[in-house]
Amino acid sequence: MEIKQIHHVAYRCKDARETVEFYTRNLNMDFLLAISEDRVPSTKEPDPYMHLFLDAGMGNILAFFEVPNSPPMGKDPNTPDWVQHIAFRVEDESALMAAKAQLKSNGIDVVGPTDHGIIKSIYFFDPNGHRLELTTITATMEMLQELHDIAPAMLEEWSKTKKVVTHASWLHEKEFKE
Repeated sequence: MEIKQIHHVAYRCKDARETVEFYTRNLNMDFLLAISEDRVPSTKEPDPYMHLFLDAGMGNILAFFEVPNSPPMGKDPNTPDWVQHIAFRVEDESALMAAKAQLKSNGIDVVGPTDHGIIKSIYFFDPNGHRLELTTITATMEMLQELHDIAPAMLEEWSKTKKVVTHASWLHEKEFKE
């Protein structure tokens, strides 16, 4: 099997119109299409829904389902807010800062930029409570190659100990010393 790309990633939304307006206004995504049916195609269950598709650039699609007959949306109370998120890449640091300014001017609370050593990111929430990240790559090819090379050893050590693995601690050493 050869995966070509992620076709789409789907999340639940509270309100289809509000979600489309948020992503088109704040992230300049094109609203590609909507599908609405009264039965789930894969299971044949009766469950009316609105399925939305937004263009996240370069063939990537972000999708949402509004399912009004299901219990209200909630978050996993055992997962920290910072863990589950959708990250979108922007061209460079200047585009990242321009995006931050645009979001703030639209009344959206933004955290960052945060320097992760290989990327810089800002964070905010959509109207459904999904955490979003805009990021730009700041790493050199050598940094990325080093991280790739040490990934198997890091995973192996983590799997055995479930304790912090320090092979890539150089990513944040400067940040935590300040």
